Amino acid sequence: MLAAAWVVALLASLGALFVGEVMGQAPCVLCWFQRAFMFPLAIVLAVAVHVSDMRVWRYALPLAGLGWAIALYHSLLYLGLIAEPVRPCGAGPSCSSAHIVIFGAVPLPLVSLGAFTAVAVLLILSRRSANL
Repeated sequence: MLAAAWVVALLASLGALFVGEVMGQAPCVLCWFQRAFMFPLAIVLAVAVHVSDMRVWRYALPLAGLGWAIALYHSLLYLGLIAEPVRPCGAGPSCSSAHIVIFGAVPLPLVSLGAFTAVAVLLILSRRSANL
């Protein structure tokens, strides 16, 4: 389970880099915050898998939880369920813009929410399987 959580975090991190660097889509502010939680998760979980640290959930789950909360907020903004705050001098793309999709159809906020959810669930399952 722990290795699966690492793979999800790694793929999400590489995907974010692909969208930004290869596809040239500038991340919005909320995307940057989500990256700030996902990128360290990939590193922390890689080390935990390498040293078989089954107690990694203690410090990785808070990272995943905070990233999940930001991704949920971002998803709600994207879906139009909550209004985006008005910023008179905001720079960069809007956090609720239709342009924050990958391959023209998949909304990045929902992908991020799914990735954080998967990492959190896998961490909880790995904790239970290790009886910690």
